[in-house]
Amino acid sequence: MAKGMQVTREQVIGYRIAAQQLDRSAARVGDLAVLDIGVQEAAGEQARLAFDARLPDTPPLDLVGPARELALVWSLRGAPHVHRRGDLNSLAAALYPLSEADATARLNETAPSIARNGMAAMEQFETAVAAMRAVVSRPTAKGAASTAVTQRLPQAMRRECRGCKTSHISDSAMRSSFLAAGLELQPGTAPPVLQRRTRARMPTKPDPNALRTLVLGYLRLLGPATPGDVAGYLDARRVDVEQFWPDGLIEVHIAGHRAWLPEQCADALVAAPAPDVVRLLGAYDPYLQARDRSLIVEDKAVYKVLWPVLGRPGALFVDGEVAGTWRPKASGTKLTVQVEPFAALPPPVWAQVEVEAERVGAVRGAEKVVLTRVE
Repeated sequence: MAKGMQVTREQVIGYRIAAQQLDRSAARVGDLAVLDIGVQEAAGEQARLAFDARLPDTPPLDLVGPARELALVWSLRGAPHVHRRGDLNSLAAALYPLSEADATARLNETAPSIARNGMAAMEQFETAVAAMRAVVSRPTAKGAASTAVTQRLPQAMRRECRGCKTSHISDSAMRSSFLAAGLELQPGTAPPVLQRRTRARMPTKPDPNALRTLVLGYLRLLGPATPGDVAGYLDARRVDVEQFWPDGLIEVHIAGHRAWLPEQCADALVAAPAPDVVRLLGAYDPYLQARDRSLIVEDKAVYKVLWPVLGRPGALFVDGEVAGTWRPKASGTKLTVQVEPFAALPPPVWAQVEVEAERVGAVRGAEKVVLTRVE
C-alpha cells in the first residue's frame, strides 16, 4: 500500500457522486458502475430507482430476468440484488465462505446446530448448495423449494419453525447457498420463484481474485474505505477480508480517519467537483449502502430516521447532503411523493425536486404525480 494524502469530507462526497454517476453521465444501464458491486432490490422498484438516478432517461421495465442482460439473485448479505448476468459466476466464487467461522456467520439461523450436532458449518453450506441445485431443476416457488430441499438435509440442518409448525431449512441457509447453486430469481414474483441460470459455474471454494475484484469495486465506488467497511458490505468477517485485501491502494486520511482507495482513483478524488445534484434516492440506493454512515450524514440523530430496522424512507439528496426523506404513496394510477426536508429549502431546489418526483412517477408507471411537502 502506498502512503497517501489528506482529503476533506466534501472531496470524498464529490468523488463518490462522480464515481457512481449520480451526475447522470452513464449512457445505458449496462454501463452503470454501481453494477460492479450490485444494486439492492426491494418491492420490485429499488433497482430501477437507482438506475434512474444515474441515467438521462427512465430505464425500461424489462431489463432484469432470465435471458436479460441483468439478473436478480440473492447475493450480498442474503438480500436480493441486481447484477450483470456476465458477472454472476465470478460473484458466486467471490461470495463463497472464506472460512469455517465465515460459513457459521452466513448460515446464521442454522449456526446453533453446528455446536449442538457437530456438523461443520462448511459442510452444512456445501450440503445446502447441493440440495438447492438438485431441487430447483425448473422454476420453483420458494416454499416448494424449501420443502423439497429439507427432505434432502440431515436433521442437524433443520430449523424449528413455529409459523409452519414444522422444521425446515433456514432462510439464511437457502439464501447463502443460492448463488453457489447456480440459481436466479424471477423478478416480480411473490413468493419468489427460483430457477436455474444458464451457463452457471458452481464454485467449490472461494476465489481470491474474484473477491479482490469485488473489494476493489467497493473501494472505487464507496471509497476511501476500510476493511471493516468492506466486510460490513459483504457481511463477512473483517479478519477474512483482510486476508484478501488487494494491492495497489493508497492510504487516505479524512479528518484523522484512515481509509484506502485504489491508487488509480487518487487524481479523481483530489479533483472531485463540488456536489451539484438534486436526487430522490431510493431507500436502498448504492450511495446509501456505504458503511461509513458518519461520513454520509454527520448528524447521528438522522441515523434512525434514514436507516430504521423496518420501513426505510428514500433520501432527499441535495448537493452532496442528505437533506430530508421521501416516501411514495400509490392510489390507482396516482402517485403521491411526500417529501420531508430536515430544514427549509429554497424555491430552486423545490423546482428540481418536482422534476425528480415526476421521474419517480415514471419509474412507478404512474399517470399522475403529486408532490407534497411536510415542513
